[in-house]
Amino acid sequence: MRTKSLKKNKINVVTLGCSKNVYDSEVLMGQLKANGKDVAHEEEGNVVVINTCGFINNAKEESVNTILEFMQKKEAGDVDKVFVTGCLSERYKPDLEKEIPDVDQYFGTTELPLLLKALGADYKHELIGERLTTTPKNYAYLKIAEGCDRPCSFCAIPLMRGKHKSTPIEELVIEAEKLAASGVKELILIAQDLTYYGLDLYKKRNLAELLENLVKVEGIEWIRLHYAFPTGFPMDVLEVMNREPKVCNYLDIPLQHISDHILKSMRRGTTKAKTTNLIQDFRKAVPNMTIRTTLIVGYPGETEEDFQELKQWVKDMRFERLGCFTYSHEENTHAFNLEDDVPEDVKQERANEIMEIQSQISWELNQEKIGQELKVVIDRKEGNYFVGRTEFDSPDVDNEVLIDASKVYLKTGDFTTVTIVDAADFDLYAEVVN
Repeated sequence: MRTKSLKKNKINVVTLGCSKNVYDSEVLMGQLKANGKDVAHEEEGNVVVINTCGFINNAKEESVNTILEFMQKKEAGDVDKVFVTGCLSERYKPDLEKEIPDVDQYFGTTELPLLLKALGADYKHELIGERLTTTPKNYAYLKIAEGCDRPCSFCAIPLMRGKHKSTPIEELVIEAEKLAASGVKELILIAQDLTYYGLDLYKKRNLAELLENLVKVEGIEWIRLHYAFPTGFPMDVLEVMNREPKVCNYLDIPLQHISDHILKSMRRGTTKAKTTNLIQDFRKAVPNMTIRTTLIVGYPGETEEDFQELKQWVKDMRFERLGCFTYSHEENTHAFNLEDDVPEDVKQERANEIMEIQSQISWELNQEKIGQELKVVIDRKEGNYFVGRTEFDSPDVDNEVLIDASKVYLKTGDFTTVTIVDAADFDLYAEVVN
């Protein structure tokens, strides 16, 4: 027998996938709150909105499983309504409607006004920068553009997010000011491609000018750049990074591979020589810059020789931060026409080998930090430690600084200076400088 859930008209927003989805959920929640709705992030509620990811197989699987889990709750009477939005819904809406028909409604990535209407709310255009942030109070994501114009063969993002569309500088400044007023001290700039920013609005790559405007926002102490693209990188950004202490000496630039024939098949528009020169130019321009990259192994046609070349390049380049993914064969992408010919176990072995090399590099680089004084921001307390980050580390993906909580008291969001006293491959241990 169905029993009505206890929490009447409380909307629970569940977020899966990347930081772009986190941002979209925060905007949705801000709109709902402005409409007087009771809304929460990943808490109990009788109405559920699932913001899905549709990027690669694992993410799609997690999204489908989450939808099925809430459908069971609906069947049991614990939930009254389930709405699905986000990338999976954008990409596979007809299939989902057929396979899981009891979902109340599916919405694509650009259908926020329609989703709000289904939730009994109006889309308020005047709410520039109004969001209910879900990250720890000291940092927030700032999405500076939507969509992507790049033709990468393996990537389904343009299918789900459409063409590149920059947000005007003045709107982003207003949003940054509102975030700073709410206690945010670190802005993490995100987009499918930061380096393309401004081409559609200002007819030039305008990331440097955006940064020059954002550093003027009072209360913001760090600005971090995520997801740059190697082709056509605007080098004036590095001048701003050098000149402005608020812009972290940090860049996340997914490079994907280094073998020339794989790069060509991936439609990356670059070569091994150009990529290597670009990284060397970065390091000349900003000598103490931390570069984070991500790589894909097991792409169609990747031979053992290609993989050995990639391994050697990772050893030679000594990236400060690196992640590695196995190739996912995605329908309607250009690479889907190729044979997915690297076995899954070989893909996984290759990813593990790359991460073993990176673990050793990271350990060696971290040993060099012992004895150094560094500025860190405190993200949280966990067990017996306060957990912080340096300007060279992004939340959730990079190294962390652990400070013994029995010796000192620190608050989330505080900046403090520490001395590094010990180091592991991905963690630093530190004491506060008195």
